[in-house]
Amino acid sequence: MAYKDLQAFIKKLEDRHLLRRVGVEVNRTLEITEIADRVMKQEGPAILFEKVKDSPYPLLINAFGSWERIKLAFELTSLDDVGKRMEDLLDMSHYTSWPARFAALPELTPLLRIFPKKVKHGPCQEVIEKEPDLTALPVLQCWPEDGGPFVTLPLVFTKDPEDGTQNVGMYRLQVFDRNTTGMHWHIHKDGRRIYEKYKARGNRMPVSVVLGADPTTIYAATAPLPKFVDELLFAGFLRNAPVETVRCVTNDIRVPAHAEFVLEGYVEMDETRREGPFGDHTGYYSLADDYPVFHVTCVTHKKYPVYPCTIVGRPPMEDCYLAKATERFFLPLLRMIYPEVVDISFPMEGVFHNCVIVSAKKEYPGHSRKIFHGFWGMAQMMYTKMIVLVDETRNPHDYAAVFRDMMEHCDFSHDLVLAEGPLDVLDHSSAHPCYGTKLGVDATTKAKVLPLTSLDKAEAEALAEQLMAKDPNIKGAACYDSALVVALTKDRPKAAKTLVDSLFSSPSCAFARVIVVIDGERNPHDLSLVAWKIFNNIDARRDLFFGDAENGGRIGVDATKKLPLDGHTRPWPNDIVMTDAVKTKVSERWQTYGLD
Repeated sequence: MAYKDLQAFIKKLEDRHLLRRVGVEVNRTLEITEIADRVMKQEGPAILFEKVKDSPYPLLINAFGSWERIKLAFELTSLDDVGKRMEDLLDMSHYTSWPARFAALPELTPLLRIFPKKVKHGPCQEVIEKEPDLTALPVLQCWPEDGGPFVTLPLVFTKDPEDGTQNVGMYRLQVFDRNTTGMHWHIHKDGRRIYEKYKARGNRMPVSVVLGADPTTIYAATAPLPKFVDELLFAGFLRNAPVETVRCVTNDIRVPAHAEFVLEGYVEMDETRREGPFGDHTGYYSLADDYPVFHVTCVTHKKYPVYPCTIVGRPPMEDCYLAKATERFFLPLLRMIYPEVVDISFPMEGVFHNCVIVSAKKEYPGHSRKIFHGFWGMAQMMYTKMIVLVDETRNPHDYAAVFRDMMEHCDFSHDLVLAEGPLDVLDHSSAHPCYGTKLGVDATTKAKVLPLTSLDKAEAEALAEQLMAKDPNIKGAACYDSALVVALTKDRPKAAKTLVDSLFSSPSCAFARVIVVIDGERNPHDLSLVAWKIFNNIDARRDLFFGDAENGGRIGVDATKKLPLDGHTRPWPNDIVMTDAVKTKVSERWQTYGLD
């Protein structure tokens, strides 16, 4: 049976011993983030903080942050089950004759019961506050350099002024004061497009924001749906039951009747305010900029609501599991367009839009390039910076095997494809905002398998000592099969390229087909960190260096922060790091939280 609301899901989590209650008082400024970040990195439990300082409401975090809980949220044994249902629904081949269409009616009839259901009253309006005070909500300041407290799991409901259709998106809200927030919708988001329609008419834009709904409705707000698919209808499909909706108190927008909180208000045209910085899902701070202002005129909520939130930062985090759900749910749609595709995987270190691994059946010369360019021309896949293609028999979720395929099968002079095009607004590594270089890597089997060599542990440690002794700017080194990662403190232009060129010519580094340079303060032995830096910090045309064209060639990768001395003029965001004071405080209090 579908979850009625968020609290029904909380009960299920507690029944399954997947949720912990924290009864001691905690601070919404940084402390909750540090606690949750530690738990998320260990795939720990959901947490219900029952006493948040200066707020009467309990706070739920990390509800979706494990494979077990994300499947429980959708009541699935496997995330692929939804994809199979979508595939069956979209397969119209057996509806070619009238007898077949009539025979299919029993299969289609349940779809009539998933449309949103209108009701007159709902628990979300048990309490109505016409003089709202947003500071009473336990809104987190997540990270030290954040511009303020942010609502991080909002369902933003808007209504198209032309056809009256509703849209639901998830756009963060910086709380400015008792009744105003930022409205952080990017230029390519549906909420922004609807905003532009109101702006063209000179009309004030009604907006309602839901905080807390059943798990499928929360997820639907994040899903990359086609414009003609209603998010609440999609939620109904996922939960096999309709989402009950109620009309808002002060506008005509309909919202889930069993929501925990509803913020009603408007966005005024031509009014903006500086919003951010914000510690974002990339693991970096997104920069401050001007965004529309959301004026909250009414807050409704249950008598005893729970405030839901999340934090984002360097992966893995809770949002990574929501992204993995998207990966599995929408694979059938991708395969309808590209039937040669077998499977896909978005590594968490790629932060959704920076890397995808594709297993596919190659059938003709240039097929890999067709796949690369096809993906780059499709919906939100157009923001993907790196696509790695492997054989149809390869499991794209086996990252060690994929890496070995790249080492053994890639001729770097022929099997890399560079293209230019749109990038996500959060990409910081390109020379220009929202535009830069994409990289396609054909790691499928070729006629020639390239020989690989690797160092044992003692040899790798000796090489690291040798490199650090030779150059004091080298702070560490690590070996991974035929790859070498070097941590370098840069003090001159083109320092990374100069180092790569020298290592290419060094006999002690002859084993390395790939040499990656990261910043000196980073740990080259942390493979997850190295992958995260590669996916986030490179523009392929600028940061890849090629050498030794014979026998498949070699490649250098500059995954360091780009500085003005590198000729990079755009601001480079800081990594998200918690303060030492907060880390110490949480460590000292850890036993009182009851999370062990």
